[in-house]
Amino acid sequence: MTEAQELAFYRQMVLVRRFEERAARAYTEAKVGGYCHLNLGEEATVAGLTAALEAGDYLYTNYREHGYALARGIAPGRLMAELYGRQDGVSRGWGGSMHMFDVEARFMGGYGIVGGQVPLATGTALAIDYRGGAEAVVCLMGDGTTNIGAFHESLNIAALWNLPIVYVVNNNGLGMGTTVEQSSAEPELYKRAASYRMASARVDGNDPAAVYEAMRVALASARNGKPYLLETMTGRMKGHSVVDPARYRSREEAEALKAADPIAAYAVRLHEHGVLTDDLIAQVDAEAMSTVADAVAFADASPHPDVSTLFDYTYATPVPNDSRRLPGEALYPAAPRPVLSEVSA
Repeated sequence: MTEAQELAFYRQMVLVRRFEERAARAYTEAKVGGYCHLNLGEEATVAGLTAALEAGDYLYTNYREHGYALARGIAPGRLMAELYGRQDGVSRGWGGSMHMFDVEARFMGGYGIVGGQVPLATGTALAIDYRGGAEAVVCLMGDGTTNIGAFHESLNIAALWNLPIVYVVNNNGLGMGTTVEQSSAEPELYKRAASYRMASARVDGNDPAAVYEAMRVALASARNGKPYLLETMTGRMKGHSVVDPARYRSREEAEALKAADPIAAYAVRLHEHGVLTDDLIAQVDAEAMSTVADAVAFADASPHPDVSTLFDYTYATPVPNDSRRLPGEALYPAAPRPVLSEVSA
């Protein structure tokens, strides 16, 4: 890694951290509705993984997606506006935290259904193969997703048909509040690829350079028609979502996660190597805070979407008989009321 690459990783990690902290605050201020899941503790994986992607590659995520959208080049203001449910958001304000989508960035959205993205990402890989394209697909998921049927079905088809896809399991040790050891008979999740004769690896998700190098290997394999399963070992510094107090963790576990903060650890390493100085650390943090403040101002100034646009983005192309019924509207027209004089006659 060059010093410029290492510094770029650090800047990306700090921006994601400050953005997510501000998103959490906005949630408590009731500016963000619905669910909100943060990448706090996952910043090194975000930076390393996205740096390995080419511009034409497709990225599918689950609902813990803000950092990946940032790193994919989507403007922070558009992301914050989406969290706020505003018209200038990346999904026009109708997606919110869990359903961000940007075709130009090849960011194919977050999915609220656990594993909902896995078959779709596999289908995209099939389309690339069918058309003879050079792109690859990266499909992100949490550790809990590896226990659903669609995970196994998708990996099986990808291996059979030699699809250009990398499945990435971000293993933070907890599926919501249940540990991997309690839910998975094989807790070393990368080994599940062996069932499909698929290459796989496990990497330290707290080291952006290690994730970057592992992703380069995985993507090279995928582009050569050999799908790949990569497991990144990360931490989740807060609860499953903003409203989760994480009471299932002991005080010792919480302190250990705090001590393993990937940004602090990476800063120490770069400082020792002469890449970072105390002044530069302060500068990077100030720049990230300014960027996030601008994003908040952009979101605050953006109008709410008009109700008439609610169904504009349901389908990419027109679909016959799709429902345009608003909440509270009757499914069928009200039956005509009989005239009393006719009834009595």
